[in-house]
Amino acid sequence: MLWLAGCQQKLNYRDGKYRTAREMVRLKKGGRYAARPVGKTKTVGKTPSGGKAKTVTRRPLRDGSATGALASVIETARSYQGTPYRYGGTTRLGLDCSGLLQLSFGEAGISIPRSSNEQAVWGSPVRTSELRPGDLVFFGASPGSRTITHVGLVTVVDDEGVDFIHASTSLGVIENSLESDYYLSRFIRAVRPQL
Repeated sequence: MLWLAGCQQKLNYRDGKYRTAREMVRLKKGGRYAARPVGKTKTVGKTPSGGKAKTVTRRPLRDGSATGALASVIETARSYQGTPYRYGGTTRLGLDCSGLLQLSFGEAGISIPRSSNEQAVWGSPVRTSELRPGDLVFFGASPGSRTITHVGLVTVVDDEGVDFIHASTSLGVIENSLESDYYLSRFIRAVRPQL
C-alpha cells in the first residue's frame, strides 16, 4: 500500500510519456523480453546475499475473458479507475487496495474479507501459469518478501500477459502488467475466489 509511493510514478513512464500497462508490455517485448518464449521460466527475487529466489512460469495463451459474477466484479473495479488512494478507504472519495476489492465484489453481491491478508486465504491457491480474470494476486513490500502488503484483481489474461487492477498509493486505482519486473519480484501468491 504505502510501499508503492516511491516507485509507482516511474513504473509506466518511458521516454517522458505515460504508457498503459499493455503498451509497456509491448515495448518490453520489442526489447529485451522479445526473446523470452511462452512456457519458459524466469527466476526473480534473488537477493545479493544468496537469499531465496522464486521462479515464475509464463503460461500458454488461454481465453482471457471473465464471465458471470467475475465479469461484473472486474467492470465495477474498472469503474473506480482514477479514484485516489486513501488508507482504509472504501468509497469513491478514496480507496486502499483491499477496499477496492471488497467494494467491487460487494457490488456484485459477494461478501469478501476486508484485509489483504484475510483475502489471501479466501479462495484456492492458483499457479501463475493458470491465472485467469477474477483471480486475486498478492504482493510484498520488497523483492523476495513473504509478508503480504498489497492485493490486486486480475482483469486480463492473453498472449500479451496478465493485467491486474489495484489501488496505488501515488496514482490511485490503476491497471498494471503483472509481467513488469517490479511486480514479479514482489509477487507472493495468487488465489481463485470462493464463488
